[in-house]
Amino acid sequence: MSGANGSTWRNWAGNVTARPTREVSPASAAELAEAVRRAAEQGLTVKAVGTGHSFTATAATDGVLIRPDLLTGIREIDRAAMTVTVEAGTPLKRLNAVLAREGLSLTNMGDIMEQTVAGATSTGTHGTGRDSASIAAQITALELVTADGSLLTCSEKGTEEERAVFAAARIGLGALGIVTAITFAVEPVFLLTAREEPMAFDQVTADFEELYTENEHFEFYWFPHTGNCNTKRNNRSAGPAAPPGKVRGWIDDEFMSNGLFQVVCSLGRAVPATIPAVAKVSSRALSARTYTDIPYKVFTSPRRVRFVEMEYALPREAVVGALREVKALVERSPLRVSFPVEVRTAPADDIALSTASGRETAYIAVHMYRGTPYQAYFTAVERIMTAHAGRPHWGKIHTRDAAYFAEVYPRFTEFTALRDRLDPDRRFANAYLRRVLGD
Repeated sequence: MSGANGSTWRNWAGNVTARPTREVSPASAAELAEAVRRAAEQGLTVKAVGTGHSFTATAATDGVLIRPDLLTGIREIDRAAMTVTVEAGTPLKRLNAVLAREGLSLTNMGDIMEQTVAGATSTGTHGTGRDSASIAAQITALELVTADGSLLTCSEKGTEEERAVFAAARIGLGALGIVTAITFAVEPVFLLTAREEPMAFDQVTADFEELYTENEHFEFYWFPHTGNCNTKRNNRSAGPAAPPGKVRGWIDDEFMSNGLFQVVCSLGRAVPATIPAVAKVSSRALSARTYTDIPYKVFTSPRRVRFVEMEYALPREAVVGALREVKALVERSPLRVSFPVEVRTAPADDIALSTASGRETAYIAVHMYRGTPYQAYFTAVERIMTAHAGRPHWGKIHTRDAAYFAEVYPRFTEFTALRDRLDPDRRFANAYLRRVLGD
C-alpha cells in the first residue's frame, strides 16, 4: 500500500479542491480496511475519490484520501449467473472493452465512460431508458469496507442487514462505507441502432410522450436562444453493424462536439453577446445520421470540452412543462448560454437515494462552459426544478440540503438510519454529506 502526504486534489471541472492530510493507494480490500482502521485511530475522516467527474464535493476530505488506482481489474465473469465482478477503481471504459471482448455488455450506461465503476454508481450516474435504469440498478452484489474496518458483502440474497445495506449502498454517496468491488448483471452483447435527427423544440415537446414510448432509449438536446433541438433514439437492432464512417464520425464526434464546440464556448466566454447568433448557426449545422454498433460505442461519446453542470430528476409528466419554463426564463433574461440543455428519462427503481426511486423520471441537465459565471443561470433553473419536487443529481451542482431531501425521497430516513448504524462516528463524513444527509 502506497501512502503519501496529501497534495491538493482537484475534480475534473476544477470547481472543487481539497487538501487531504495524506493519500493512500491500497492494492487490496484488506489494505483499504487497514487504512480505515489507522485513520480511525488518528481521528481522521476517510474519503475515496474516482476520476473526479462529480461537480460536487462528495469525495473531498481534509483527512485520508483513498485513490483506487490499484484496485482495478476484473475479478470474475460468471457466465452461468450472467454477472461480472470488478474492482471498485476499474474505469467504465475498461469494463466495457473487456465485456465486449467476452461477447457481453451492460444493459444501459451513461454518455461518458471515464469514471470508475464505484464513483459512477455511488453518485447515481445514468443514461436514458424507457425500461432500463441507471448503472447502479444493474448491480447484483457489493463489497465494501465499513467504518470499523470490516469487509461487508451484500446482495438481495443475504441476511436482513445485508439486504438493507444492498438496498441503499448501490447509490451510497460514500456515506456507508468504501466500495471495494461491484458485481453487475450483464447480457450477451447486442447491437443498437442510433438515429440522430434535428427537430424543432415545439415538435419534440408536443410529441415527447410518443417519442419516449416508441423508443428504448430516447434523449434530446435543446440549444438555448433557438427553437432547435437534436434528438437521439437508440433501439436494439438485428444488424448488421454499421458504425459511423471514420470521416463522418470525426466531423460529428470530434470536430463538432469537441473541437469546434471548444472554440464556440471560448468565444462565448470572451464575448457573451455572440452566443445567441452562434447558437442559431451551430444548432442548424447538425444533420441527421443513423449508425449501428455495440452498446458502449453508441451510448457513450468523448467529452473534452470542460464544463460545470446541474441536473434535476423530475416526475416524467412534469418534464415538458418544466423545460418550457426554462426556455421562457432564458428568453426573458440577459443570460447567455452556449451549452445545450439535455433531457433524458429513467424508469422507477427501488434504490433508496436513486433520483428515480419509486417514480417514473425525466431529467433536465443544464451546463455552463468552465470559467463562465454559472450561479445566476443555475439558481433560476433550480427554482423551476424544486417547484416540481425535483431531485438533484448527487454528483452535480445544487444547493439542496437534508431537510429538502427528506421531503422528496420517501426512503430518505431509511438511508440515514442505516448510516447511523454503519458509521456512527462519521468516519466517512465531509461538509457535502453533512449538508445533504444531515449530521
